[in-house]
Formats: sequence, C-alpha cells, structure tokens
Amino acid sequence: MMKRRLLLVAAAVLAGCTQTPLVAQVLQVQQVPPDATPAKPRLVVFIAVDGLPMRQVMGERERFAPDGFRRFLDQGAWFSDAHYSHGYTVTAAGHATMLTGAPPYRSGIIGNEWRNPVTYEPVYNTGDAAYKYIGEETAPLAGTSPRNLKAETVGDVLRRVHPESKVVSVSGKDRGAILPGGHAGTAYMYMSATGHFASSTYYMAKHPQWVDSFNGSGAAEKYFGKTWAPLLAESPAAGWDQPWQNDAGNGRRLPVSVTGGLSAPGPKFYAALLPSPYADALTLEFARAAIAGEQLGAEGRTDILAVSLSGHDYINHSFGPESRMSQEHLLQLDLLLQDFLRDLDQRIGRANYMVLLTADHGFADSPEWSQRQGLDAGRLAPAILNKAMEDALAARFGPGPWLRGMSAMGYLFDEQKISQAGLDRDAVYAVARDAAKTVPGIFTAFTRTELVGTGTKDPVLTAMRKSWDPERAAPLQLVMKPRWLLTSSNRGTSHGTPWEYDQHVPLLGWGPAWLGRGEVKARVEVVDVAPTIAGILSLQLPDRSEGHPLPLPLP
Repeated sequence: MMKRRLLLVAAAVLAGCTQTPLVAQVLQVQQVPPDATPAKPRLVVFIAVDGLPMRQVMGERERFAPDGFRRFLDQGAWFSDAHYSHGYTVTAAGHATMLTGAPPYRSGIIGNEWRNPVTYEPVYNTGDAAYKYIGEETAPLAGTSPRNLKAETVGDVLRRVHPESKVVSVSGKDRGAILPGGHAGTAYMYMSATGHFASSTYYMAKHPQWVDSFNGSGAAEKYFGKTWAPLLAESPAAGWDQPWQNDAGNGRRLPVSVTGGLSAPGPKFYAALLPSPYADALTLEFARAAIAGEQLGAEGRTDILAVSLSGHDYINHSFGPESRMSQEHLLQLDLLLQDFLRDLDQRIGRANYMVLLTADHGFADSPEWSQRQGLDAGRLAPAILNKAMEDALAARFGPGPWLRGMSAMGYLFDEQKISQAGLDRDAVYAVARDAAKTVPGIFTAFTRTELVGTGTKDPVLTAMRKSWDPERAAPLQLVMKPRWLLTSSNRGTSHGTPWEYDQHVPLLGWGPAWLGRGEVKARVEVVDVAPTIAGILSLQLPDRSEGHPLPLPLP
C-alpha cells in the first residue's frame, strides 16, 4: 500500500473514521517514514471556480501563464479524472459537497432552490429569514445562513477541535461563501447592488473594522469604465455575437468598457462586474484583506480560507464554454490566480500553505453550437413537458391540474387532490414519469420508488439517488438527454445533469509537502477533498462525509 496515503488514512482512522480506503492507481507513491511527515500547513486555501469544466482547463493549458493554473499542472498534484458523483450538478449542490464530503442526499442541499414538498413554499439553499445582511438590504429568500446544510464541513471539525483556528469564506455569490464556510466559519458575499462585501447577523452583529475599511476604499469603483480587452489576436473558439448568446450586461464582444450602461457607479455597474474578470479580481482583493485583517496563516495554528470565484459561471451561462468570451475570461482568471498565488508566497510563505482548487460543476456547450458540430442537442420548453404529463394524468385519473410545478429538477404533485380521489400516489407518479419519458429531450425519469431503492447497475439512477433527499426532493425526478436544456429561453446554456461534461471538473492541488507533485490518473470524486484535508490536519472526518483520502503522488 501507498505509505503517503496510509499516513492520511491512519490519521483519519485514529480520529474516528470508519470508511474503507479507496484502492486507486497513482503514478508514483511517496515513500517516507512516519517521523518525516511534514508539519501541518499554517493556511489551507480552498478555491472554487464556479462553472469550470475540466475540458476547458486542458484546452487552455498551453496558453496559461506560468504561475496560475500551470503552477498546479506543472508543479503540483492534479487529478485528471475527478468527478461529482451526484446527478443534479448545480452551484449550491457542488459547493455543499466540496468541504463536507457529502453528496446532496446527505448534505440536504439538493439544488439552488427547491420547494417544500408539503407546503409548496419556495426554499433557497442558504435562505434564512432569521438573519439579515449587515449594512445591506436583505431581499426575501436572500442567502444569510447555513441552516439548510445538514452536514458539517472540515472547517467545522477544525474549529471544534481547535477553537483558535479561523475559517473564512468569500465569494461573489452567497451560496459560494456560506456553504464552504460551514456552520462555524465566517462567510462574506458580494453585494451586487453596492459593490460591497457583507456578512450576515448569523455570524456577527457588526463587521470588523477591516471589512468596513475595505468597503469604504472604493475597491469596486476603481473598475468603473475599465476596458476588458481580448488577450488573443485570434481563436478557434465560437466567435463574437452568436445568435444564441446573451449579452450578460456587457455586450457580446471584446473589447468592452464595463459600466453597466451608467455614467457613474451604481447598481447596474456593480451587477455588471459579475460577468467580467473584475468581480473575481475584487473577490481576491477581499480575500487578501481577510488574510491581513484576520491574520490568517499566523504561526502556531492552521486556518482555512475558502474563495469561490463566480464570474466564469455567469460567462458560461450567457456565452457557453465553447465561446471566445469564455476562453478570454478563463485566461484573465488565470492571470488573477497567478497574482494571488504569488501574493500568498509573500504573505504566508511558500512552504507554509497549501491550495486545493476545483469547480462546483461543469457545463454543457450551447445547444446550437453542438448542433453545428453534428450532435443531437436542443431546447425543451417546460410548457411542452408539463402538457404531456398533465394530458396523461387527465386521461388516466380525470381532469387536473395534477402537478404543482417544479422543485429543483423534479416535479411536485397536488397531494391533496390525489388523496381526496383515493388514488395510489405511486401510481400517479408512474403515469407522469412514463409520459415524461416520451417527450423529445427527456432521457429518463425516476419516481420516489426507484430513488429510495437500493442496488442498481444503472449509473444514471445511482447519480440521481445521490441528489435525492426524501425530506426535501420532489417525488418525480427528470434527466435531460445529453446536450439538451429544459428552458423557455432560446439563448445561453446551462448544467445540472449526470453527464460527463457536467460532472468532470478540475481538482488541482499545490503544496508539495502535503499533496505531492504530478498527475494522478485514477478516477476520484470531489467528495474526497474533505477527507484529504482532514487527514492532513489530523482531524476526524466531517460527520456526513462519504469520501476517501485522495491518492497522492510524490512530493
């Protein structure tokens, strides 16, 4: 067995882990005696790039700067076959998985939003009316706390064992900050109406001085009117101004001056920063302020800094990962990462921190682009799907409506109507399922009977079971055909399926003393991240984790 991995596994076992280690092939194995195990890092930096498929990383590898993504690829440990195991691959579900080691059926975060299956009331993944943003307007269903997260993060375990340690999480999205931050960390999220970063009253009554200083410094305003220019003279990517692309607030080609259409900074400008490189630049600036303000990485303890960069998701939704705009954004992001990593070298010390980088989900190419490549792809309007199911239900059970709308990637039913009619609810669900499966664009559908079952060789059913929480999820779950979208829009693209392009994400590490160097070709899962960090820090696994320590290469 691999001694390096055994050290990590043994640390987890001694701390109370009962999971069986994953047996996996690696390129090289560290051969070190236990007494040569490096000290724990002073700072664990976790970076999530929202909406970044692994295929984009590999496609741009030769164009990356030497010390951004290529620091991981050339000097670090990277996992070329890393996947999510759950089927409904969306932002909240991915961010909840990363540092808990728990897929949605265990974390409870089944989607970005869903509806209570009993009351039909909307639920936002980090929504909590008991708490408000500090110094900012709080909209209904705004993300303010981790209450809906059923699992603990590795940061929660760290804080329980070492209360002096700090866990800080920052993001352009509330869910990107709150879910990796866990229950015991502190989350700060970008406010698109003001350009500020704010926490909520779940975490504190008022901001520390360093946050107020950052928000008062004009950090966002300095990007007003800044020109986003292309880095490449030409590219084989899908060009500017494709008919299926949205403008995302900054037009559909570069160069562009980012103003949000305003003559002075205002809410539209602050929102327009998100689908550009500048919200990510601002997020990384705030992360630097957090390092200084909270003295993260101070000698004598281990802290965790989680940073979720949101811009690429906005770009890919509007333009598609196949687009020139997406390519240009990724290259800009690479330069931002290079600056940030070099800054960490100076602030923390190159030998004192480690970094793990992944994404919350991948992305489908725009359906129209896929069609141009000769592939089966398309868009299915929800109204067509609804009608097919309602017609089948009416033909079998009488006039409807029988459906109560969508919840995450599932459908709710009028349970009172079913009960009053004296019907077997599973029979009702089955009729709707069978009707859905006849609709062009639908690959398959599953009812709760199939989702609560055990034992299957169907990888799609296995993935959807990992997305299905019986307390929160709808009793009918749908899976789109590859490259098909369920949408009433004729522009943009999305994610949220169990297919390779949505599940396959980057998993990159740097910190040779703890993670080693080189490519690992064994298939691994994102649920393995939390157990790996726990092993390095000699912590018990988070309570709902089902991952295993990653197989690590030589240092």
